[in-house]
Amino acid sequence: MAKIVIIGGHGKVALLLAPLLAERGDEVTSIIRTAEQAVDVAAAGASPLLLDIETASAPELAAVLRGADAVVFSAGAGGGDPTRTYAVDRDAAIRSMQAAQDAGVRRYVMVSYLGAGPDHGVPEGDSFFPYAEAKAAADTALRASDLDWTILMPGRLTLDEPTGAVDLGATRAADNPGTSRANVAAMAAAVLADPTTIGKDLPFTDGDVPVAKALAAAS
Repeated sequence: MAKIVIIGGHGKVALLLAPLLAERGDEVTSIIRTAEQAVDVAAAGASPLLLDIETASAPELAAVLRGADAVVFSAGAGGGDPTRTYAVDRDAAIRSMQAAQDAGVRRYVMVSYLGAGPDHGVPEGDSFFPYAEAKAAADTALRASDLDWTILMPGRLTLDEPTGAVDLGATRAADNPGTSRANVAAMAAAVLADPTTIGKDLPFTDGDVPVAKALAAAS
């Protein structure tokens, strides 16, 4: 059994991840922004913890992470407001890394996106630009940390049914098949239990190779 804290616990991926972890015996705490989200989080098998990561300091985050075995950052501002995008997807993410270090939590899994990085190629006038910049900064900070990190980089997210199979050789392209949020959750659960994924970027879409087999081939 591991103690896992999910940051962004009411997100679509997080609500699919929590039951996977709970079913295998992990103790899951999901950080949420509003009290109204607690019912859904509890129904998913996690213990809700109310904290606004947009305004929480690193010491406040460290206080709620202390005693955990791993952190999953699956929060996102949802686009639309560049200021909030930078505040959540960049600044809060980086504060959570410092908090994990201060709390002695070494394992850290980031949910990013396929094509993320300083060379993301998104033009400055594009509405996606703030998110691309924010994720590039957060992912770069995580790689530079001494945490035991893994960065999940799924393609275009869908609400398709889970297949449990992925393509770890995926590259960003307009015609890629996308990635079901359920498969992102399955990947997050798998990498948390697989130390061979530490220090790796894992770009993927839905595919034909079962998650466990794909990760074994990538180790």
